[in-house]
Amino acid sequence: MKSGNQDRWFAPANAVILGAIALLTLFPIYYVVVVSFTDPNEYIRKPLVLFPEKWSLDSYNYLWSTSAFPKALGVSAFLAAVGTACSLVVTSTLAYALSRKRFRGRRTILLLILFTILFSPGIIPNYLLIQQLGLINSIWAVILASLTSGWHVILMRGFYDGLPAELDEAAAIDGCNDITAWFRIVLPLSMPALAAFGLFFAVAFWNQFFNALLYLNDPSKWPIQVLLQNMLIDNSSSSLGDVDPLIQPPPSETLKMAAVVISITPIVMVYPFLQKHFAKGAMVGSIKG
Repeated sequence: MKSGNQDRWFAPANAVILGAIALLTLFPIYYVVVVSFTDPNEYIRKPLVLFPEKWSLDSYNYLWSTSAFPKALGVSAFLAAVGTACSLVVTSTLAYALSRKRFRGRRTILLLILFTILFSPGIIPNYLLIQQLGLINSIWAVILASLTSGWHVILMRGFYDGLPAELDEAAAIDGCNDITAWFRIVLPLSMPALAAFGLFFAVAFWNQFFNALLYLNDPSKWPIQVLLQNMLIDNSSSSLGDVDPLIQPPPSETLKMAAVVISITPIVMVYPFLQKHFAKGAMVGSIKG
């Protein structure tokens, strides 16, 4: 009887505790959104705004009227789109080749990939390599420096190991070579894994900060995350470049919040389209048999 009473109270108590934790987690996001839409005059009067009396788009309009912010968004969009596509091609093709037992030298290559996971070269060797390639101050330096990793290759290789070997045999009987078999047979079966890895790569490229700060010297090539960092340091709108002098800049805090909202919106919009593949793709390489 006592156990039954405990079970009866457990579900409501658990719901209350988890609900409180969820509210605490969502409150910073709510506050950022609210401040970004708060009228500048109201924010000046009372900086702590939980529900604004007057909603305003002044901060967003000001950001779009600057020269640096739209350009930084374009750079981040290019990194996310092109970088994700290149990373998926490199990771999937390398993992597929390493999963085929007839591929000569695959054990040696796999050991070299494992070596890169255990021993990272560090910042200075990476910078010298990019410098020797002549890619300093080039967007491609950011993409190539984050193209893939040994961990991603090994995980996707585990996915390809789970595909039946009879698929390759059937493709060979139909006259397909390895490239044709990969495009027509393996690639459609890899969509859950590619969706999961694509989301990982897209978020990583959209949030590129350190590599962009390290390799890009031209402020016009900075992605949105580097621009946000400069906005936080300057605590003003001076880092946003040229703007119409007749436009009165809003408070720096509302500008920062509006910039944060804009920067997270693309990833939030993309995630629902990949969610149906994410649960299956997140288990890539974890179960075999």
